[in-house]
Amino acid sequence: MPSYFITGAARGIGYEFIRQYSSDPNNTVIGTVRDKAATIKKISEDAELKSRSNIHILEADITNYDALKNAAAETATITGGSLDYIIANAGIVTMFDAYDPIGALGDRPDEITKTLRLLFETHVIANVHLFNLLMPLILHGKAKKVILISSGFADPVFTAEFDITPGSLYASTKAAANMIVAKYSAQYKKDGVLFLAVCPGMVEVGHYKDATPEQIANVGGLVTKFKEYSTRFSGPITPEESVSAVRSVIANASIEKGNAGDFLSHFGTKTWL
Repeated sequence: MPSYFITGAARGIGYEFIRQYSSDPNNTVIGTVRDKAATIKKISEDAELKSRSNIHILEADITNYDALKNAAAETATITGGSLDYIIANAGIVTMFDAYDPIGALGDRPDEITKTLRLLFETHVIANVHLFNLLMPLILHGKAKKVILISSGFADPVFTAEFDITPGSLYASTKAAANMIVAKYSAQYKKDGVLFLAVCPGMVEVGHYKDATPEQIANVGGLVTKFKEYSTRFSGPITPEESVSAVRSVIANASIEKGNAGDFLSHFGTKTWL
């Protein structure tokens, strides 16, 4: 009975991971959210999910170490002391740096500091604690796969070649998280644990719904660059499409195939779009 631990499960691709993995009644699917009551209500109103007894929702803000520690203990109780998969999906996209180049943010130094601290706490520090707390369970699991949901924005080659200026602070913390994955892989590869960072593609989850006309114009310019980068890019994909593709990458990746500590797209390559 494979077991999955998914952070950020309340919405977007996190909720879709819960949906897809729980479709197999043999899977044990554990999701962490900041508001357990709201998520349980959402599931109870979801015609597809409401009858699935293999879904377990735990309340844990991933930036709260004690909450993560409690979630790890609850997970051990649910699974009997083992865990097959971690999908570190929880993250945050900040609107402060979402549209403008990094140099244009310089007149707001306090906001830069505040945003970077929030992003590092969420994307880097929280995942270090998460991996450390759950590693004893992973080592007793069968699949032994730890997946970080990253971003193609974290690729410096892509950024430099196509002059991708938006999301500078977000991208920097995702790049740092990719290094965390590589460092954990360096330590635990000998134990058969696959650490892997995966970009889910450009997914439509409502990030730009409140954008101003000027900001929308900036996004339009970014989309033009995306089309130059990839002729098959036609716009954002749905959470369902993204998660289905990422699940395939997770299933096919292995230490034996040279994927230990790697950073791949939802295509299983280094092509992000």
